[in-house]
Amino acid sequence: MRRLFTSLILVGVLASGSAFADGVVQKLITPADQKKLDHYDETRKSAVAAAQAGNPSEVQDLNAVLARPLVAFSDKDLTGSWKCRTFKLDTGLPLIVYPWFKCEVTDDGSGWMLKKTTGSQRTTGRLYDDGEKRAIYLGELSFNDDPAGRYGSDPKNDQAGYAFRTGADGWRIEFPDPYYESRMDILELKR
Repeated sequence: MRRLFTSLILVGVLASGSAFADGVVQKLITPADQKKLDHYDETRKSAVAAAQAGNPSEVQDLNAVLARPLVAFSDKDLTGSWKCRTFKLDTGLPLIVYPWFKCEVTDDGSGWMLKKTTGSQRTTGRLYDDGEKRAIYLGELSFNDDPAGRYGSDPKNDQAGYAFRTGADGWRIEFPDPYYESRMDILELKR
């Protein structure tokens, strides 16, 4: 099985059958970001409900992204070029969908690194194993061509979210309660 982060140790299985991680990510994640992930389900439910009042064609795109069945990360290599777009849910407006930009995934031997390379709001970060069908993303927001900082160095720019693979050529990251603009951001990635 392909490991997202080789030094992450799985130490148990929840009653639902999904694994929980104990290791590197728990040492890195900030308390504020852990709280966001702890409240992910409530945040997502609220943000998606608010987004349903948005532009009907954008709502249709959002619902299509969210309806895709989840598949395992273990049988697919994410490295390479991706197109990516952001959905901002519950921003004061119900929903904003940005156009497609460019993202790149690399593997430095310790796991997958994501970098959004175009657009005015960018992210750079790493994926950590969180079971067969979900990963945790920890990254740093940057703007335009400014270099990204190090995760944990600026609470305004720290990013935490759950990543889900949705097929051979698609996946997404859901960011609950980002510091700027919205109740939830969703970064959709497609080959």
